[in-house]
Amino acid sequence: MARKKTFQIFREAKKSAPYDERPMLPDTIDVQVHVSRNDRPQPFFLICEKDTLIAQVAGEGHVEFKDTAVARFALAPGDYVYVPAGAPHRLVPAGESVNLRYKAARAGLEGVAWYCETCGGEIYRDVWDTAATLPQEGYLETVQRFNGDAALRVCAGCGTEHPEIDLKPYRWEALASDLRAESASA
Repeated sequence: MARKKTFQIFREAKKSAPYDERPMLPDTIDVQVHVSRNDRPQPFFLICEKDTLIAQVAGEGHVEFKDTAVARFALAPGDYVYVPAGAPHRLVPAGESVNLRYKAARAGLEGVAWYCETCGGEIYRDVWDTAATLPQEGYLETVQRFNGDAALRVCAGCGTEHPEIDLKPYRWEALASDLRAESASA
C-alpha cells in the first residue's frame, strides 16, 4: 500500500471501507489526507486534538456535532466542513459517500465518544496519542472495550443501555497492520 503524492480519489475510494480514515500521502507531507467510503453512520463521535477539514467528494449526508454552538452541517459533493480542535463530531451519510479528511501529519491526541440517543448525555470516551497508537488501532480497541463491558454502554443520566457496535463492516485491524508494516519498511 505504497503512498504517493498524487492519487485518484474514486479509485482509492473503491479500496476503502467505512471510516477507514486511510492516509493517502507520504508521511513526510503535512497536511495529511485520509479517505473513507461510508455507507452507515459513524459508530462514534470522533474527537481530534487539532483542527480538521472534511471534504465531501460523493454522496450526501451530514456531520453531527456535540458540545459546540452548531448541531449539524449538511454535506453534498463539493462541501467542506471545518471541524475545530476538540469538537466531537460524526459523519452520517445518506447512502454511500466518499469523504476526505485533512489532518495534521502529527495529529496529537485523538479519541472517540458515544452519546446517549435518549437524553444526549455522554456515555463513554477514550483518548489516545496518535504518535503511539494509530487512529485505526484506537478505534478498534475502544469499540472492543465498549462492546465488552455493558457498564460502559449504560447512560449515567437516564439509564438507557446502548447496543454493541457491529465490527464486521470495519477493517481497522487489517488497515492498522498494513500501516505498521509500511512504516517499518520505510
